[in-house]
Amino acid sequence: MNSNLTINSVYTNNQYNKLKTNKPSFTHGASNNDLTKKQKAVILTTSAIGMTPVLGYLAKGKGFSLNPARLLKTPLKNWAIFKSQPKERTIQYKAGPIIATAAGSIAGGFVGGSIVDKKNRKAKQKEMLNQILGNVAVPVACVSTGAYFYNKYQDTIEGIMPQIKSEKKAVKFLNKVLKSVPNTVSTLVLLGFGIFLGNRVSNFINEKIYHKKVDRNVKATDFAPHVDDLCMAMTMMNEDSIFASRLSRVIPLALLVPGYQTGIAQEH
Repeated sequence: MNSNLTINSVYTNNQYNKLKTNKPSFTHGASNNDLTKKQKAVILTTSAIGMTPVLGYLAKGKGFSLNPARLLKTPLKNWAIFKSQPKERTIQYKAGPIIATAAGSIAGGFVGGSIVDKKNRKAKQKEMLNQILGNVAVPVACVSTGAYFYNKYQDTIEGIMPQIKSEKKAVKFLNKVLKSVPNTVSTLVLLGFGIFLGNRVSNFINEKIYHKKVDRNVKATDFAPHVDDLCMAMTMMNEDSIFASRLSRVIPLALLVPGYQTGIAQEH
């Protein structure tokens, strides 16, 4: 299990509710707005730019050069954000780095959105708070806290799972699968709880701070757009896994989403 790395940004808002209520809804996915592809491209670009200082700091901490000339001569596969091995040379996306990277993305998305869509700046200000708290910090905190306690009692928990005595390869594989069941179930439960709690936080923000009644109920369909968040949850729960390390390379890309959602937010 990995208390390293992140969940990011779980985007718990329901597109169906947005269409149904015609009220501000901050969703993980397509938004109903009148922005052009060019305007959206600007927002996506500024979200990426906003993340750059944080990623640069993390890369520098792993001994990578930030010299532009050297970067241009270095193959992309050897850039810090794409390195998955060895562990001492890879960026470890713990809770702090995830939240900081997401915050940079959100700030960048807000700046870009304010430039191309000035009339909806207030909606974007609201979305910033919803994204960083409801869709990033709360889910990340749930997974990282759960991962910490799971790691602490991992041997005891996995020791409960039945094992079949046999030297056959198929049986050994089955035993390995059985031992991984608690990890898998814990990951899904923590992610689901993070989505639910983040949803409640978003509702609270809208009702108590913005005085907007937006009832976002979590449904099974809300989990469909959260493939990126699932990747982050899995990497947090599997610290020493090579697969998880490679999967964690998706995280910077996933964290573009909260910035983009902030930039395209509009009042309806």
